[in-house]
Amino acid sequence: MNRSLTLAWLAAVIAMLGSLFFSEVMKYIPCTLCWYQRILMYPLVFILGMAVYQRDTNVYRYVLPLSSLGMIVSVYHYTVQKIPFMKEFQVCSSGVPCSGQYINWLGFMTIPFLALLAFTIITICMIIIRRKTSKLP
Repeated sequence: MNRSLTLAWLAAVIAMLGSLFFSEVMKYIPCTLCWYQRILMYPLVFILGMAVYQRDTNVYRYVLPLSSLGMIVSVYHYTVQKIPFMKEFQVCSSGVPCSGQYINWLGFMTIPFLALLAFTIITICMIIIRRKTSKLP
């Protein structure tokens, strides 16, 4: 269980540092959906960090709603970027368009894809923890 908790925390830390690198070092301006993903990811760094420190296996109760919602936002954002007709449904009406792609590694890895990857890792880790703690007496 400690491995799953630590992996989830590391995924959140790397995601937060990556988003800060893109905005503060590379000077990429976040779109509206990027901000929503940050709002859901950044607290996970502190929540999971405290859970690792306190070995709190009940943290999944607080993390799963945030990480699941983060996955939904990331999938939506990724589809806005990659599926042409979805651009009509984007929420970014002013500023940086949500369909913009600052990076496009290997033709599919964009910033929302990386956020989706982090949220998915965190969600899977929390499901593993929930299943293991449910089996304990």
